[in-house]
Amino acid sequence: MVVVAAEPELAECRSVGGELVRDDLPRRKALLSEQLAHQADRRPAVATALDQNIEHLAWRCHALRAWQPSVVGRAMPKLSYRRHQFPATVIQHAIWLYLRFTLSYRDVEELLAERGLDVSYETVRRRVLKFGPLIARRLRRSRSRPSGTWHLDEMVVRLGGKRMYLWRAVDHEGEVLDMLVQRRRDTKAALRLMRKLLRKQGFAPKMLVTDKLGSYGAAFRRLGLTCRLEQGLRLNNRAENSHQAVRRRERKMQLFKSARSAQRFLSLHAAVHNTFNLQRHLISRSTLRTFRTEAAVQWGDAVAAA
Repeated sequence: MVVVAAEPELAECRSVGGELVRDDLPRRKALLSEQLAHQADRRPAVATALDQNIEHLAWRCHALRAWQPSVVGRAMPKLSYRRHQFPATVIQHAIWLYLRFTLSYRDVEELLAERGLDVSYETVRRRVLKFGPLIARRLRRSRSRPSGTWHLDEMVVRLGGKRMYLWRAVDHEGEVLDMLVQRRRDTKAALRLMRKLLRKQGFAPKMLVTDKLGSYGAAFRRLGLTCRLEQGLRLNNRAENSHQAVRRRERKMQLFKSARSAQRFLSLHAAVHNTFNLQRHLISRSTLRTFRTEAAVQWGDAVAAA
């Protein structure tokens, strides 16, 4: 009778090493089938919830683009001095010395050594290349809108032993608007400079002042600008005088090595030059102190860590 009563239980047992062990495989199959059925029942509800979340996020992104297109399109990266050998004040001061004054990397190294800071010129170069573009971008965003009178001119530069042209644009107060290194001095080069200016500034000027180069007039007519164009031999002295700061840095650096390095450095130099170019010969001493304080505040905001 014991054997007959145990027959139903033996159907769910299997032999392992000569002993009877309970087999859980049928039970596992039943549990798995129940879980799959439960998930299948929940799948439409989960899909509906996901679709609603996606639609909500898409609506929020669309609204954010409609309200703040510049912030979404060009997010400002954060400035962080963490994980560097020297503190933030030393890095900021080294970058300021190199971009503000006509100094080489070795000159900055000597000035820092006089203050008891053992910083190599290679470290200064790497920090300028790393933090300089972001600092210049912040400085440009803090500047007010330039005037409507633009002066355009080009200057000859030697890059790697080759003759090239640096096209520059300034306003009537000497504010550097933009520059572009190009191989030629023709209508196509002038057209590239004007298009870059209009795209970067976001508005058309009221008057353009150039020299007698015919490429400016041809590019002006091709763009269809309606502002006044003045061309003359000495009408463009504002742009001619603005080349002096570039020439000083070019001599100090013993010429630029390539078009890429020249474009990169001059964009950094222009942003710092616009901030600290106060035209002290035209203002009183008290006004100069006020402008210097404002420039120092702008520089402090630009180099501050996020």
